[in-house]
Amino acid sequence: MHEAFRSLIVEVLSRVARDGLPGKHHFFISFDTTHPGVDIADHLRARYPEDMTIVMQDWFDNLAVMPDRFTVTLNFGEVPEPLVIPFDAIKTFVDPSVEFGLRFDAHEDEEDEDAIDEQVEDAPETIDEASGEVVSLDTFRKS
Repeated sequence: MHEAFRSLIVEVLSRVARDGLPGKHHFFISFDTTHPGVDIADHLRARYPEDMTIVMQDWFDNLAVMPDRFTVTLNFGEVPEPLVIPFDAIKTFVDPSVEFGLRFDAHEDEEDEDAIDEQVEDAPETIDEASGEVVSLDTFRKS
């Protein structure tokens, strides 16, 4: 299930790389800055030693999407900085313009199905567009 949601993020960012952001869409993406493969400037790593949230909205450049990561250049204090973010490092992906969000927690990558079932709080969540409420996907999991 987590891989399916990450595949959705890959597809969304691939479309944005190809066509740009449609309408009022914009993204808040938080990620683990300590995750292997994350490549950010040293001063950003010092400022965000554990996690960081980026906003892709008005200006971004050089967005490229690979199967396991994406790269993008964003402005930090009017200074463009390239970022490399593996999809496995993403903690949240939110598009507030359509009230959509996914959350991935640290323990989700457990291979053992029993461990995943025991960690109900670690399931990704999505926002119900009709009510605007966050809904745990475990609500729909078969026992």
